[in-house]
Amino acid sequence: MHEQKAWETIKLQGIELLDKLKRIIDEGNARRIVVKQQDRIVAEFPLTAGVVGTILAPILAAIGALVALLKDCSIEVERVASDSGPERSKPAGPTRNE
Repeated sequence: MHEQKAWETIKLQGIELLDKLKRIIDEGNARRIVVKQQDRIVAEFPLTAGVVGTILAPILAAIGALVALLKDCSIEVERVASDSGPERSKPAGPTRNE
């Protein structure tokens, strides 16, 4: 089984950003979340396949606080999909939401 990696860049603010991250994590194929300010990595959060709400809440709170404090901030999400997995778990490819 071969895994493919793809990155998705998100440029949203506030509740919309956190809701989008929750949906991505709920899909189960997110492996890493990186918070960037321009080209500099500010924070990186590795995720495991079994992330649950109690573990997810502090991560989302930290991301929300960082985004609120930083200007020109973007979130990058690394997604992984196996070649033999269901079609819905495959990453859509790099996108940019504004």
